[in-house]
Amino acid sequence: MRLETAQEKDLEDLAALRALLWADEADADHRADALRALGRADMATFLARDDGRVIAFAEASLRRDYVNGCATTPVAFLEAIYVREDVRRQGVARALILAVETWARDRGVHELASDALLANSQSHRMHQALGFSETERVVYFRKTLD
Repeated sequence: MRLETAQEKDLEDLAALRALLWADEADADHRADALRALGRADMATFLARDDGRVIAFAEASLRRDYVNGCATTPVAFLEAIYVREDVRRQGVARALILAVETWARDRGVHELASDALLANSQSHRMHQALGFSETERVVYFRKTLD
């Protein structure tokens, strides 16, 4: 397995992985979203390849607003991580998180945060296995105004 920083030439692979991660977002333009992320100076996208095949990605940003459970700013925030099902539990996510941590430390950041939906227990277990600590649980509300 080899890790690398994603580039524009990787857009199709990134879009395909993003579509797997956010499969419930049928109307999303994953290619355009990946391109926007690649164009931002405060974001990094890492790919994992195995025999030339892209098997995983992680995307992180620097957040300067309040991040739940964090005490510093900016905070590195794991915006996305996805590992193809056939290569899970082989250290791919751990390698990607280490790349994100290095990227964050190189920018003087002291905390890495993330989130997961309440029902996504698989993601909760992955985060805990990778050294994250749960800080709080939040339910968001919305009211439409006429």
